[in-house]
Amino acid sequence: MRNVDELITGLDKVLRAVSGVVTASRPNPAAKVVESTMDDKERRHSAGLMRVNHVGEVCAQALYESQGRAAGNATLRQQFAQAGREEEDHLAWTSQRLQELGSHTSLLNPLWYAGAYAIGTVAARMGDANSLGFVVETERQVEAHLASHLNRLPQQDEKSRAIVEQMRVDEIAHGASAQSLGAAELPLPIRGVMRAMAKVMTATAYYI
Repeated sequence: MRNVDELITGLDKVLRAVSGVVTASRPNPAAKVVESTMDDKERRHSAGLMRVNHVGEVCAQALYESQGRAAGNATLRQQFAQAGREEEDHLAWTSQRLQELGSHTSLLNPLWYAGAYAIGTVAARMGDANSLGFVVETERQVEAHLASHLNRLPQQDEKSRAIVEQMRVDEIAHGASAQSLGAAELPLPIRGVMRAMAKVMTATAYYI
């Protein structure tokens, strides 16, 4: 019965992640920010960037879920679960922002989730230190990616900026927490592969 409950819970998380139907536990950072006037080109650009960010959060749900299941001790499992809950806030915020911009989440979300889950499982099987190292490197790259979006978003799109900035702060904290738990430094070739895969994802998710 316990296995069945875990399976149902897991499927529910997958469906909520790929559909974007999630509820944030924290207030949306953009809730009190006044919507700005943007032309169609600016609105599409903001939507493309926020869709990329939403896909990143879909992948984060898969990564933390897969790594948490294979973690070697309760402290790590708790860490992955806490980070996953905060990433779920990001998922809800970006989904809401896409709706406000009159756009949609990525049509490839099931593929992104499945791929990220597989990667997280492989990382977890490399041992806790390497699994944490994977988190550190992932969050480092995500933080840099979010910082670039703050520069690329239309200047007047303060609502999207408020969300991205809070996401950036949270990602830095997640990386620091993983580092404090004994993360190992990943080899340079692996970090390079991670960056290459991220570029493929961001380039595709901007449009689809």
